[in-house]
Amino acid sequence: MARIGVLGLGNWGTALAHVWCEDGHNVLGWTIEREVYESMMTESVNKKYLPGYEIPRLQVTMEMSDVTEECEILVLALPSGVILSVVDDLIPHLRPSHVVLDLAKGLAPSEEGGSGMISDAIERRLEAAGKSNPVIVMTGPTIAAEVARGVLTTALVACDDRSVADRVAERLSTSNLVLKAADDPMGAELWGAYKNTVALACGLVDGLHGSIGGDNLKAALVLAGFSEGIRLLDAMGAEPGTAFGPAGIGDLYVTATSPRSRNRTLGEKLGSGLSLEDSLGEMHMVAEGVRASRMFINRAPRLGVEIPFLTALGGLLDGELEVDDAVRRMVDSYQG
Repeated sequence: MARIGVLGLGNWGTALAHVWCEDGHNVLGWTIEREVYESMMTESVNKKYLPGYEIPRLQVTMEMSDVTEECEILVLALPSGVILSVVDDLIPHLRPSHVVLDLAKGLAPSEEGGSGMISDAIERRLEAAGKSNPVIVMTGPTIAAEVARGVLTTALVACDDRSVADRVAERLSTSNLVLKAADDPMGAELWGAYKNTVALACGLVDGLHGSIGGDNLKAALVLAGFSEGIRLLDAMGAEPGTAFGPAGIGDLYVTATSPRSRNRTLGEKLGSGLSLEDSLGEMHMVAEGVRASRMFINRAPRLGVEIPFLTALGGLLDGELEVDDAVRRMVDSYQG
């Protein structure tokens, strides 16, 4: 059995910890949130992020060194906005035997340089510190609550070294969480970030009331957004086939349609007429789509790729377009 450290006990990190505990692995979770720590210590339940699931075998700590001393696989279940600062704190504690599994679905800040991927920024930090620990990206159509309750789920684990991805997929797969190995971490990470923008757009439809909303409109937005993603992400270095696997259309579909999707939910709030500030204020979990939208919008001009879908979404997020106008522009952006 593996010794797994989960850094970040949000809903996804907690769901994975639950699944791996049930499969017999030794799992230690790390959190900076005292309310999460106390809830797990006293009731074995993460009442803030995953209520209703008792996880008595999960050990928890607020000391990062506990995780690195006890575990061999380090799972970074952290929002893209904070993951690199946590990595900076983690690096001094790393041993050569540690494997790093990156779950963040987003892009690194532009000042990081390199390819713009979070996994690449992690690897650059490791190299600067004289470390050579393998970094694996995990992404796919994974609604946390469904994974926690045992719904059959597939996800992708990708690494430049395919043999490492194969070993991680074999060790961490369970009867209901099926991990597929791949060697396109850049494409997996790009699609993991991009799909959140399409989910935001589809959520707008759910927030609209009256004749303009409906499944036909949502399908049109998925088509337009996915098509633009293929063009943009290909220019950014994604392998074409990744778009049609778990990290691409699989993750995009579930994130754009599930009522449990944070980004679809945020879009629904915007579609109902709430401002972006008020919509974000009503959510206690991070929705990555806003940050991802702005990062893709900033990077596309450098690649010479036209992005009318994302431009319309950005206009809405910035308060420059009304919902109806933004939605129509996104639908009209489909080029066939």
